[in-house]
Amino acid sequence: MSGTDAPQHPLATGPAPDGAADPRAVVQGDHWRVTVLADGLMRLEYAEDGRFEDRPSTFARRRALPVPEFRVVDRGHVVEVVTSRLRLVYDRGPFSTAGLSVEVSGGVSAYHSVWRYGQPAEGLGGTARTLDEADGRVPLEGGVVSRQGYAVLDDSASMVFEPDGWVAPRDGSRQDLYVFGYAHDHAEALRAFHAVSGPVPVLPRWALGTWWSRFHRYTAEAYREVVERFAAERIPLSVSVLDMDWHVTEVDPALGSGWTGYTWNRDLFPDPPALLSWLHERGLRVTLNVHPADGVRAHEDAYAAMCAALGREPDGDPIAFDVTDREFLAAYFSVLHRGLERDGVDFWWVDWQQGAHSRVAGIDPLWMLNHFHYLDSARDGRRGLTFSRYAGPGSHRYPVGFSGDTVITWDSLAFQPEFTATAANVGYGWWSHDIGGHYFGVRDEELATRWVQLGTFSPVLRLHSSDNPFTSKEPWSFGPHARQVQTAFLQLRHRLVPYLHTMNHRAASESEALVRPLYHAWPDREEAYDAPQQFLFGSELLVAPATTPTDPVTRASAVRAWLPPGTWVDVLTGAVYDGDRLLDLHRPLDTIPVLARPGAIVPLDGAEVPGNDPVNPAHLELLVVPGADGAFTLVEDDGAGDGTDPAGIARTALAWADGTGTLTVGPVAGAAACVPAERDWTLTLVTAGATAEAAARVTARVGGAPVAAGTRVTDDGRLRVDVRGVPAGARLEVTCGTVPLAGPAVDDEVLRVLRGAWTENALLTRALAAATSDRPLHVRLSHLEALGLPPSLLSALREVLLARG
Repeated sequence: MSGTDAPQHPLATGPAPDGAADPRAVVQGDHWRVTVLADGLMRLEYAEDGRFEDRPSTFARRRALPVPEFRVVDRGHVVEVVTSRLRLVYDRGPFSTAGLSVEVSGGVSAYHSVWRYGQPAEGLGGTARTLDEADGRVPLEGGVVSRQGYAVLDDSASMVFEPDGWVAPRDGSRQDLYVFGYAHDHAEALRAFHAVSGPVPVLPRWALGTWWSRFHRYTAEAYREVVERFAAERIPLSVSVLDMDWHVTEVDPALGSGWTGYTWNRDLFPDPPALLSWLHERGLRVTLNVHPADGVRAHEDAYAAMCAALGREPDGDPIAFDVTDREFLAAYFSVLHRGLERDGVDFWWVDWQQGAHSRVAGIDPLWMLNHFHYLDSARDGRRGLTFSRYAGPGSHRYPVGFSGDTVITWDSLAFQPEFTATAANVGYGWWSHDIGGHYFGVRDEELATRWVQLGTFSPVLRLHSSDNPFTSKEPWSFGPHARQVQTAFLQLRHRLVPYLHTMNHRAASESEALVRPLYHAWPDREEAYDAPQQFLFGSELLVAPATTPTDPVTRASAVRAWLPPGTWVDVLTGAVYDGDRLLDLHRPLDTIPVLARPGAIVPLDGAEVPGNDPVNPAHLELLVVPGADGAFTLVEDDGAGDGTDPAGIARTALAWADGTGTLTVGPVAGAAACVPAERDWTLTLVTAGATAEAAARVTARVGGAPVAAGTRVTDDGRLRVDVRGVPAGARLEVTCGTVPLAGPAVDDEVLRVLRGAWTENALLTRALAAATSDRPLHVRLSHLEALGLPPSLLSALREVLLARG
């Protein structure tokens, strides 16, 4: 480190919000208090000494919410509090199963819709602190949505914030419960959760690209070489993660372990500012890994400065890590981290390793690090970002989440879709997994490729591995086919950033996580609860990732999927399916099911290979699924502040009128200066039904005046229309006329499936004849069943025959 700043107290960001509720929302006795926070949310407190907690907690940041309508019924020995959704019945005594209940209205069975104190009420689950060493499923903590209609969040033991923003432990003798009773209105339950706990921050746009990370003793030269290799392979990266070997790790055992460190290893990195500057010039942001548990030892460059900041002599004794000490925490940031940030570090990976206990009972050091690291990263009005493990309800305020070191197995992969989606039940939407797994397990290029495909449709895509030559995740370390597919999906990830950043803003403003379980959208359908491996990806897409090995006959992976009511189109393959059914979807290694409904509009970066820094692009491609009207509002911002100031946000309205086949774009509303003054636009209709005649009749107008449009029909039948140089302040209209929604030709799909299968040629010949005959569909299906085909092949043929050609 070159010099130090004057110590800046981490609380300089300002005091904690006021946690007291509006008195009009409170019903209170000598030892109990009920606060009606929303029509479906009540806070229930019991304290023998009659003292109640009004300070904000790790979960409950704001309780001064608009007071909903409710009434109180005093029946003497029993009090009832009634809202439009809830009826609380309470005997005014210590909380008990007999004396305290909450009944939920709204269509849930009465048998299941009454919660009694002491009964489990964790609902559909939330998330977990870590996936460290996980090989498949792990237990999940509770969330705030449920099948029964109620869920309870116990906030009795969490730490609280003082008026100056510092923390204090709870008095463990008091009970503090939040009862969510929203029946199956899961979206409203989460809005209530965020109203009390605070919104999800807007992430920096660059956090949505691909992160490169590996636990490895890189030299500066070797690190440059790997970044240059990614560029040569046409794989964009947005974040450079330097794991713990950036710092000195070989220390005298008398000083402690080598996990903690703040001093550059100059044998590996002789000129750190030059390396970080080189990475910045290539559009990458940089984070360093820190394990702060062992404090600051005498060998650290910053040791003397830390001693001076804390008013102690540099006598060689270690400075213990104590997150409950205000002065230590202030110096921790102003001395240890600020100098490294001057070297070029953009944010910190807090890889905490010391459990949930600190020197003060009730103070979780992980909570403290997450909270104060995030506040420090957001100092001076900047957009904050930190990278750390989950510490309980309220952790959504400190993105991004590091899920830990998983074992490289198919079971680990299979659990991650459910794990990621279920976290939305507790508002935690920005998980970052070790894509490809971290250690142990097996070397399997198919597994690695399927994991990259899942990562492409995950909140944050971070390739990572252990320090082992057989677990590294560079795509070029695999065979030609896996390498090609991984590269294509990593390119797609950066092309998705315009869509992802819009969903980033939606998560902050509408309490809607990027990745959600299907039952958030179809809460009254049993099938939605039985499809844990499928998930909603933003407002437009439904993803059913492949998480099982290739079948030896079909040479594809099968995904048992529930297609909700309506029509569904795979935007990657063009296959069209009628919904409201279960179906096995079969995909070779090249692709996975990514489905959208007619009328969906998905904005992509128009570059085939976007740059590392995913700025607001000068060329946008709009994937439009014909067959219904649709609309989408593209959200972009200037990258300044916390991303919520309307003065820095640009919105572009996109609309598709299916009757005339007209796409309307813009003009840009709001902060038009943050987007390119002119843009190229590409319309791509996701259908196999386009023809040369359709391309010939396309017209385009900008600001009402006709302009030239380039058109072509792709080999798979999609219509593409290009219009260049559209001013941000102008309205673009592209009219295609009626283009039918159609999937690939069924006979061609049958032949594709059979050519990919590994079985007897004679059997394939008979199957082709049966499947492509001119007989009715039910006759063809029964004929195929009678042939004695391998079950997996019969299932794959059934999929294409039941699709819409």
